[in-house]
This record gives sequence, C-alpha cells and structure tokens, in this order.
Amino acid sequence: MAATEQQYERALEIFLDERPELRIELDHLNPLLAQAKGETAAQYRAERLHEAFEAEAERLGLFAWELTLQLTAASPQEYQAQRLEVHREVAEMAGMEWAEYCELHGLKPRD
Repeated sequence: MAATEQQYERALEIFLDERPELRIELDHLNPLLAQAKGETAAQYRAERLHEAFEAEAERLGLFAWELTLQLTAASPQEYQAQRLEVHREVAEMAGMEWAEYCELHGLKPRD
C-alpha cells in the first residue's frame, strides 16, 4: 500500500504547517527565477517545497514515502504497519526474499 497522491499532498501540508519559516521563504521566492526556468511561480514554489520535503526525509534517514506515511498515519503503530506493507511490496516487486530485503534495509525479518 504505497502512499497515495492524497497522502503525499496532505503530508506536504503538514510539513509546511510545521515549518512557518519555510512557508515564508516559499511565499517570497523571486518570480524571475521561475521565469528563467520556464515555470510559473506556483510550479517553481511547488518544486522548492518538494525539494525541502525530500531533503528532510533524507536528513531523517527515510525515503520520502516513509516521511509521507509518518506524517499522515493516525498513530505510530499505523505508520509501522503501513511502512512494512510497502517494504514487503517493494521486496516482492524486486523478487527478493523478505529476510534478504530486511537485511539490506535494516529491518527486522519478523516484522
């Protein structure tokens, strides 16, 4: 059960709500920078937000989808359950044994 687009959008909202300084920075981006990239101001702002989100996930040692689940899950238990479900799906798609996948990603095999 990979994070949905709705979950990701909600996670971005929560992420931004928790970082008022980032909101101010994003609200005051130079429109000429967007124009130079051939983007609208809204597209440029969205791109900077996605970059900040990805950087925070990396700083925490998470994939962006994990941060998405962490921010949108109703409880830590729900987060862990969803996280493991996605990891299992990835292992399956990669054709890897669960124990091997867990070792590669530092997960407990019986999770």
